Amino acid sequence: MTTTLRPTAPEEHTDDGGRRRAFAITVNGRPVGALRLETDARFAHRVGRLVDLTVEPAERRRGRGTVAALAAEEVLRSWGCGQADVAVPDTATGALRLAAALGYAARWRTLAKELADPPPPPPEDSAHRPLTEAEYQPWLAAERASYARSWTERGVPPEWAAFRANAATEAALPQGLATAGVLVHVLEHAGTPVGSCWLTRTHEGARGEPAVMGVSVAPEHRGLGHGHTLLAHAERLVAERGAKRLLAHAFAGNLPASRLAASLDYRPLTHHLSKPLL
Repeated sequence: MTTTLRPTAPEEHTDDGGRRRAFAITVNGRPVGALRLETDARFAHRVGRLVDLTVEPAERRRGRGTVAALAAEEVLRSWGCGQADVAVPDTATGALRLAAALGYAARWRTLAKELADPPPPPPEDSAHRPLTEAEYQPWLAAERASYARSWTERGVPPEWAAFRANAATEAALPQGLATAGVLVHVLEHAGTPVGSCWLTRTHEGARGEPAVMGVSVAPEHRGLGHGHTLLAHAERLVAERGAKRLLAHAFAGNLPASRLAASLDYRPLTHHLSKPLL
């Protein structure tokens, strides 16, 4: 029996060069699943994404998903993509095994924590305050550089990483510090700024749950518990605004960030995986 991808709608194009198309997974012409492909504007459409790959329960464990994924990669290659990305829920163990077997590697994870108990107060001699407008541009430049570096360290070409960093910050901070739902706070210890935390979607009516976009500690102040203090403060800020859960992100291989999140009971929610299309 032959498993193939069959388009179910015309290919769509965006003004900035993006492409997307929906497909049915078929066996001898009979639909047994579905898949959507799209290019990622955050990487200037040089990366493609496999979205909502599903196979009917009765058709699983027969290689349908494997063949569909490989066929999808060929489509993305024909679109000029040099990398394929997929997001897999932590609960989808079968899909995670399939992705690993096909050569997809972890890039980053979305984490989540239920905010049942109030976080501890900050340590003595530590205090938080909002980032000032005078501090904003240097802080933004440092965040962009750090984010781009995180991608290049994981094999992403520097020009793609820089584009992604710029696009991500522009999308998240269209009005800078005045952007609705954005909170950027500085941690001071004994009167010296030592780090910052950046939150988004904290306002009422936000599309999506509140999330930690970044926790940064100056290199000379690391290893002293300031990251723990900043993340706990982020939890306090969103809990005060009525949130019941807080999302965070950790790049694969960033052991300090992963350990920090685990120490505060964050759990994996989604795994974001990538594969180079050679």
